[in-house]
Amino acid sequence: MRVGRTVPPAAAPLGPADLWHGVAGALRPAESIRALEDEIRREFSVGHVFTVSSGTAALALTLMALKAGSTRRDVVIPAYTCFSVPAAVLKAGLRPVLCDIDSSTFDFDHAQLARTLGDNTLCVVAHHLFGVPAGIERIRALCAAHGIVLVEDAAQAMGAASSGRRLGTLGDVGIFSLGRGKNITCGSGGIIVTNSGALSEAIGRLYAPLTAASRAAQLADFVCLVIMAIFIRPWLYWIPAALPFLGLGQTVFPKEIRLKRLSGVQAGLLRNWRRRLAGSNQARAATAAYFSRQLSLRRSRGDGQPYLRLPIVASNAAEKDRLFALSQKRGLGLALAYPTPINEIPEIRSTFDGQRFPTARTVSERLLTLPTHPWVSEKDRRAIAALCRDVSAA
Repeated sequence: MRVGRTVPPAAAPLGPADLWHGVAGALRPAESIRALEDEIRREFSVGHVFTVSSGTAALALTLMALKAGSTRRDVVIPAYTCFSVPAAVLKAGLRPVLCDIDSSTFDFDHAQLARTLGDNTLCVVAHHLFGVPAGIERIRALCAAHGIVLVEDAAQAMGAASSGRRLGTLGDVGIFSLGRGKNITCGSGGIIVTNSGALSEAIGRLYAPLTAASRAAQLADFVCLVIMAIFIRPWLYWIPAALPFLGLGQTVFPKEIRLKRLSGVQAGLLRNWRRRLAGSNQARAATAAYFSRQLSLRRSRGDGQPYLRLPIVASNAAEKDRLFALSQKRGLGLALAYPTPINEIPEIRSTFDGQRFPTARTVSERLLTLPTHPWVSEKDRRAIAALCRDVSAA
């Protein structure tokens, strides 16, 4: 067990003022939520915004709305992505269909994607994994040719852009996440954005009967968030990191997805979200650019891309394991990513009937991420870069 300064793999700082705004939001929930949704609508230049309890809930609600208006039932997703994505597909009563990925961008293998789409394909869920932009225009063209809806999963890319256009607004409908390890946080929460009136109406019919969490649940979540805001700091993070029952860093397939509205407390916590998001993404972009230069990473898209975490693919599984073990020992915040491709998740493996996705498998065996959040200091940067260089040269 490490005792002492430890960099968290992911973090979205919250200050005392943010926590106070959360209390104020609890006293004026309707006003706080309305103000937040109006700001999101203006900031992202979208016509319709829905705020819900999590990014997974946002995706599930969107898929349920699409299902209600179509007889198609297949949802194409990357074979390597967040485990919450197939969970949301199944929550909506739809069938996840996998497509292998490109190992350098984690986007779809576009040639395989073209072969995967069919007459029963309802939608494609394209992700910007770790903030790496997917080729949305190419995917959109494929979808348009088949009358397929494009759902843009920007859960890990809020505030980022590609070719001057905001990620999350390039598909027919976009999803953001406000979870604890995202670009900004209110503990949990999700956002749906769209410019489609028809999609908005369909989502709205399902959204209307939803309620926020109970006051008791909101209070419990707020207390947990205060504790997180304190212990996420590197000089204290070693304490929760040493408690195995917290499950920090573990990837778990969601067994339950609550469909709730965002609460007044959560909306209040986001009162200064634009300033916080800009500051967070500026820090992430600077740190990612530093690592890209120091480690000669080919995937770098310039100094302006705010990676949620910077992914690196080791030359083999042994190198990945050594990097991770030394990082744990030194408290440097390198993290393992999703441990298996989607088709090998134990809870849903039978869904895919023995299918194999070689690139997704290789990436799952070799991928680590470097921390980019605002708590990463200059000293941390140098130590992380040196560790990566030393292990790679060994």
